[in-house]
Amino acid sequence: TRMARKFTHISTLLQYQKLSLACMCEAWEDILMQMDLRLTTFVQEKNTKTSVQEEFMQLLMWGKASPELQSLLMNQLTVKGLKKLGQSIESSYSTIQKLVISHLQSGSEALLYHLSELKGMAMWKQKYQPLGLDVSAIEDAINAVGGFILKANELLQVIDNSMKNFKAFFRWLYAAMLRMSDDHVLPELNKMTHRDVAFVADFLSEHFKEAPELYDQKGQYFNVERVGQYLKDEDDDLVTPPETEGNPWFSFLQNSIHLKESPLLFPYHPKKSLHYVKRRVQEQIDICLQKPSEVIGKSVSQVVYMPLYRLYPSEGTVPRFALPSFWNDKSSNLQYIVFTMHTGMSSRIYIMRRPTDLSRSISNWLLAVEFGDFLCSSRNETKKESQFHFLDVGFYDDEMLTVLLKEQVGGEEKGRILAQLPLSSIYMSEQTEEEFRLDVGKRLGEQVNQIPVQTVTLENQCRTLENMKAQYIAANGIRKVSCVLSSNLRHVRVFEMDVEDDGEVDEEEEEPDSQDISGLKEDMEETLDTLVGPENSGAAAVENPALPEDDASSLESVPGNWT
Repeated sequence: TRMARKFTHISTLLQYQKLSLACMCEAWEDILMQMDLRLTTFVQEKNTKTSVQEEFMQLLMWGKASPELQSLLMNQLTVKGLKKLGQSIESSYSTIQKLVISHLQSGSEALLYHLSELKGMAMWKQKYQPLGLDVSAIEDAINAVGGFILKANELLQVIDNSMKNFKAFFRWLYAAMLRMSDDHVLPELNKMTHRDVAFVADFLSEHFKEAPELYDQKGQYFNVERVGQYLKDEDDDLVTPPETEGNPWFSFLQNSIHLKESPLLFPYHPKKSLHYVKRRVQEQIDICLQKPSEVIGKSVSQVVYMPLYRLYPSEGTVPRFALPSFWNDKSSNLQYIVFTMHTGMSSRIYIMRRPTDLSRSISNWLLAVEFGDFLCSSRNETKKESQFHFLDVGFYDDEMLTVLLKEQVGGEEKGRILAQLPLSSIYMSEQTEEEFRLDVGKRLGEQVNQIPVQTVTLENQCRTLENMKAQYIAANGIRKVSCVLSSNLRHVRVFEMDVEDDGEVDEEEEEPDSQDISGLKEDMEETLDTLVGPENSGAAAVENPALPEDDASSLESVPGNWT
């Protein structure tokens, strides 16, 4: 169990890394390549013998541009385009930087922690070696993750340097283009110290070198933008890898015989992209999992075989399972599965339970559950017949199901309902009148009409969700909460399900009709105005901010012992 839990953490963190990288790639925009493409076009069209670097150097030193460079800046790049490009670079780089720091680095460090613990488990050979854990394979995975962390730190340094370089370069070029167009230049833009001039000159000499070999490879002569190369999922080396010459740490490693191949140092890939190193991490971890999966897989045998449904490729919709929820009741040694049989809205759920002890038999192993007409006795609804369809279902604990229902009256939707369904109300008797007998020669989907149906009615363990089109739920009996997610995936509500009475509210004095939220809010506002007075009503509004419309029903008083 402990090893399985470790592998679950590792698998989840790998997916977390993948999503973080996807968000970083989305934050990087193609507009950032405009400078490289414009400069490449300029090289192809210019008639002068001077290089692009010399053209910009002359503009920096003498304040005058050649007609070709002036045409490039004023007609193709334009002042407005330069400003937009600068804003795009700053926004994209800032977003990528935050994603690396907040998500990619933290996820990689957590992955390194779990792999290190897995290595410690593998060193306990008497217990974990029979399961297929290999210390050397885990060490290779740890080194791969360490190399990924180094590459992420390298990307952060490139982003930081690029933001500083581009900010100084665009500030100088923006002022120069304003002077070309005879526009007013702000005094702060005209101020350039010798240090600023030297900084821009270094940037031009480093980033504006023509590279014919790069044109053959990428179709451009320049690589001014250097962050995007880290985010491309390619096997090619980086177009412009970081400069390591003169770095004291690299010089120390090269001159040290003992540290050069030391297993204590993570491997560094200076010429590879972040995606390449990420793939290497995935490959090494897959090697770690391969042998345990083979060993454990050979020890697993099939206990029960049950044909569920038949696929009909010719039909547009096929019957299948939906809303599956699994639960292991350790106290009763039972395994539960809750599901519906069709893709659309279903008025029934099916509960299957099996004992973990194969020699033990159990009654009511498969039941269908539906709700009666009156779901909550405290609700004052019309006498028209109501129909309830299951939107989502999940186990709350060993004794309770949490369900999300859609109520319809006469074909018209009346609302969404969150309810608690005790298993004791389903299994009221040890055995139903007719026990379901599975015909192994038929699919389960063909025997739906033979499954016994249990009709249940809830009293006070339900709640209508106002101002929210709820669609999904997640329940946790240990934390005593249920989470409801809207259909557009934008609104979330968290409900405390088992709130203990602290003596502050006397339940016997509560009125059953106290669910009108609007009247309650109006009374609160009138009371506040009376206490604080008109002159302090603003302060009262700050202390009691109005809730959004979507969250208004969270103030409702609900019968029962959960809020």
